[in-house]
Amino acid sequence: MKSTPPLRLAMWSGPRNISTAMMRAWGNRPDTIVCDEPLYAYYLAATKKDHPGAAEVIEHGETDWRRVVDELTGPLPTGKSVYFQKHMTHHLLPAIGCDWLGRVTNCFLIRHPRDVLTSYIKIVPNPTLDDTGFPQQREIFEWVRTNRATIPPVIDAVDVLANPRRVLGLLCDALGVEFQDCMLAWTPGLRSTDGVWARHWYKEVETSTSFRPHTPKADAVPERLGKLHRACLECYETLYEHRLH
Repeated sequence: MKSTPPLRLAMWSGPRNISTAMMRAWGNRPDTIVCDEPLYAYYLAATKKDHPGAAEVIEHGETDWRRVVDELTGPLPTGKSVYFQKHMTHHLLPAIGCDWLGRVTNCFLIRHPRDVLTSYIKIVPNPTLDDTGFPQQREIFEWVRTNRATIPPVIDAVDVLANPRRVLGLLCDALGVEFQDCMLAWTPGLRSTDGVWARHWYKEVETSTSFRPHTPKADAVPERLGKLHRACLECYETLYEHRLH
């Protein structure tokens, strides 16, 4: 009997999304291993960005992107058939390129720029367009669509929070794997697979046990970020029209 090839699933998200909760969902599957932003240490070492705990991230992570890619595209542990890779789109710097994306299965997690920016500026007060990850997300999406001759799966955070069972089921169907109910609930707390930056960024998900219902935010994007917001929105809308729903 022919064995099914492993699924190396690269999920591309920007910051301040539900990507860590998504990592919890996939990490709850017994057939799955997960990794948390494997290119982050390389990104910080290359850009010298002043992120919380940057020195610690660099010290504990792999700063050679070639080694990271080799690991992401390498064999899976015995008994595992899915490798869920939580990626931030802005970590894929131009020096890395996109060629290796042909050796993984790519999907995209999007969130409305209003919700991203009003959350992100609480940690990074003056983000640039590249900091948001929106243009890189569109670029990666277009690369996959062009070079793989297929439209990769896209899910929107609001849709996931409104009906996790349905949207995760649609995603699993699109990926050719069976949905498992264990993806809908998990125990609280941090994980050994979380990055060392978890204490800076994961306060909300640390106490979570499932996808929390979406609550519309009253915060408005500051007027000074109006141009940035519009640029992000243009990128977001490109992917939104392809979302699974």
